[in-house]
Amino acid sequence: MRKVSCLMLALLILTGGSTSPSKLQHPPLPREDKSVHTVAIVQTEHPPSKEEVKRQLADFPKLKLRRIFTHALNGYSVEGPLKELEKIQVNKDILSLSPVQMYKTDAAPNMELIGGEVVRGLFDKKGERLSGKGITIGVIDTGIDYEHPDLRRNYAGGHDLVDGDRDPMETKGLHGTGTLHGTHVAGIIAGNGRIRGIAPEAKIVAYRALGPGGMGTTEQVLAAIDQAIQDKVDILNLSLGNEINGPDLPISLALNKAVEQGITAVTSSGNSGPNIWTVGSPGTAAKAISVGASTPPLKIPYLMHSDSQARIRLEMLQGSASWKFDKSIEIVEGGIGRKKDLQKAAGKIALIQRGSLTFTEKVNNAAAAGALGVIIYNNTKGNFLGNLEREVALPAASLPKEEGEKLKKKLKDKALFARFILIEESDQLADFSSRGPVTSTWDIKPDVVAPGVAINSTVPGGYLSLQGTSMASPHVAGAAALIKQAHPDWSPEQIKAALMNTAKPIASQDGMAYRTYEQGAGRIQAEKAVAAETLVLPGSLQFGKFQLADRMHEHFAQIEVQNHGQFPKRYSFQVPKREDGLDWELPLSFELAPGEKRKLKLRMTVDPSAFQKKLHDGYLVLQEGSRAITIPYLYVLEEPDYPRVMGFAFSPGDKPGCFRYEVYLPGGAEEFGIALFDPDDFRFIGFLDWGRNIKKGLLQKDIPASKLPGEGGFIAKVFARKAGVEHDVETFIFIPPPEQ
Repeated sequence: MRKVSCLMLALLILTGGSTSPSKLQHPPLPREDKSVHTVAIVQTEHPPSKEEVKRQLADFPKLKLRRIFTHALNGYSVEGPLKELEKIQVNKDILSLSPVQMYKTDAAPNMELIGGEVVRGLFDKKGERLSGKGITIGVIDTGIDYEHPDLRRNYAGGHDLVDGDRDPMETKGLHGTGTLHGTHVAGIIAGNGRIRGIAPEAKIVAYRALGPGGMGTTEQVLAAIDQAIQDKVDILNLSLGNEINGPDLPISLALNKAVEQGITAVTSSGNSGPNIWTVGSPGTAAKAISVGASTPPLKIPYLMHSDSQARIRLEMLQGSASWKFDKSIEIVEGGIGRKKDLQKAAGKIALIQRGSLTFTEKVNNAAAAGALGVIIYNNTKGNFLGNLEREVALPAASLPKEEGEKLKKKLKDKALFARFILIEESDQLADFSSRGPVTSTWDIKPDVVAPGVAINSTVPGGYLSLQGTSMASPHVAGAAALIKQAHPDWSPEQIKAALMNTAKPIASQDGMAYRTYEQGAGRIQAEKAVAAETLVLPGSLQFGKFQLADRMHEHFAQIEVQNHGQFPKRYSFQVPKREDGLDWELPLSFELAPGEKRKLKLRMTVDPSAFQKKLHDGYLVLQEGSRAITIPYLYVLEEPDYPRVMGFAFSPGDKPGCFRYEVYLPGGAEEFGIALFDPDDFRFIGFLDWGRNIKKGLLQKDIPASKLPGEGGFIAKVFARKAGVEHDVETFIFIPPPEQ
C-alpha cells in the first residue's frame, strides 16, 4: 500500500487539503483517439431533404446517416470516426455539430396540497368535470407498463425510439437494467385506478427514449420530441435530464420548437442541488416549464441519542417502511451493510456507510439479520435522498456524512441508545432539487416547483414511493392538462403564465424565502391556475448581464397583462422594497375591459457604485384588486463570482469494484483533468480521468477499479483550463484495498 508521510498529512490538514501548486506539474493531456466512432447531431438552417444530406456527406464516405429530424429541429444525426466528423465544416447550410449527450431519469397527501381535489369540483365550458378529458399528454421516458390496471384505460399508443418499433413497454430485465420510471411518471399524471393522477381521464402517448437502466442519448430523445410534434400531443412531459447548464443544447432547442408548435412542454430541472447553477438540460429550455421539487406534507423523523439532546434530521429512503419507533433503541455499527457486518444488528438499528452495495441490498441484509431499522450515512459531504428498487418492510433513512461519522465514533466508546420524534413539514424545497440560473441567458429556472418527495405511484406490477424532480414534473404536466381542458384556446405561453402567476412562493424552515432561481414563481396551485382571470406574460423577467464598464445602466423589460374575466379589472403595481443602488419605474394604475390586453414597459436603473451584488433577484407584485400576482426577476452584474472548479468528491460507488467522482464546472472547460501525484515526492502518477471541451455543469463519472493506479493515498489536482487560464483544486484521496 502507498504510504503517506506524517509531514504530508499535517500539511494537508493545515492547508485545508491544498498544497503548493508549483510542486504539482501535470503533463499535457493524452491525445484523443480520432478513430473512435461516435454519433453527432448536425443542425441545419432549413429542414433537410435526404438528397441534401447525401450531398453534404458526399465527401465523407465513412460517415453514416442515422436519422433526419424535421419537427423538433432542422438537422440530422450521423455516425462515424471522430476525425471524419471534425471535418464537417460549419457554414451557411450547417449551423452546428454537437456530439450526443447521455440523458437519464431524474428519480427522486401531494394531490390535496396543489389543489388537485378542489379542481374535481370545477367544470369546463362543456359542463364536464376537470379531469383531463379530451387532452393528450406525451410522456418521453423509459416507456410505460400499459398493462397496469391503473393505466390501461389511459394508454393511447406510443413509439419505442430505442428499439425502433411501436411498443413502448418498460424494459424488463434483471441486475439493474429493468426500468419503472416512466410508469411511475404516467401514474402521477393520469393514473385512473387505485392511484388517481392529477388528470385521471387524460390520454397518455408513451415515447420510450430511455432504455435499459434508464439511459438514452440525445438522438433518441430528439427523435421522441420529433415524433410527439408530428403526433400533435397537447402536453409533453420529460422527466429526464443531464447535468449541463446550457440553453443551447439540441434537446433544449427542440423543446422550444415544440412550444412554438403549440405543445406545452414540461420538464424536470434536475437532481443536482442544492448548489446554484446546477439546473441541467432540458430544464434550461427557455420556453418549456422547468420544475423543481418541493415536499408535500411529511412526517420527518428526528434522532436524539443518549449522549446528546440535539435533534438530527433523517431523510427517509423511498420504498422503505414508515419510521414509527415509540421507544429508545440501541444503534450498532453496521460497516457498509454486508451480511458479515450486521451480525450484531438483531433488535437494533444498524448504522451503515454508503457505498459498494446498493441501498436495497444494504436494507435487505439488515432485515435478514433481524435489525429493526437502518440509517445509511453518506460517503461524501452532506446528505442524500435515495430510492429503494422495491418496497422493503424495514424503515430506512439517510444521514449526512458528518453526523454519521460522529455517531460511528461514539459507538466505539460505548453503547448508544436513540429515540425519535416525528415533526410534520410541508412546502420545503428538496435539497436535491437543481437550482438556476441558466448560464449565458441568465434565465430564472426552475419556473415553478411541485411535490417531488415521497410520491406514491404506479410501477410495473404494483406501486412504489419515489422522489426526485422527475416526480415533480408530472404534477405540473397534469395541471397543465386541466388548464388546457378548461381553456382550450390558451397557448402554451398562457398556460405557463397561469401556473406561474398563481404559484405560492415558499420559504425554508427558518422562514427565509428561497431565491427566485431556486423556486421560480413558487409551488403550483392547480385550482387557482385553472380559475385565473388575469395573465401576466412572461411569468418571469431577466434583465440580462451588464458590465461595470457600461455607462448606461437603464434596463428595460416588457410584460403583457391580459384580462380573461367577464368584468373590467383595475391593476396597480406595489412599490418595490427600497434597495441601495436600485430604482424602478413602473406603470401607474390602469384598467382593462373583459378580453382586453395591454403591453407595459418596466425600467430598472442601477447605480454600480452602490450596487454591489453580482446576482440580484426578487419579485415585482401586480395587484388585481385584492389579489397579488408575483413576477420573479433576476439581474446579473458582470460575470458572477464563482470558482471554475467546485465540489469535487471521490468515493466508492454503489456497486462493488467501482468508484465515483463528481465535480462541478460552472463555465465548462477546454481541458479538464484529475491528475494524481505521489504524496511523498510529488511525482506525477497519472490521470484519474481527463477530457476536452467539457460542457458547463456537474460532471459525474464511475471509474472501475481496473482503471485506478492502485491502492493507497494520492494527492489529486483537479483542474479546468479555459481561455488560457487554469483553475484547480488540490485534495487528498484514498483508494482502499479490495477487501475494504
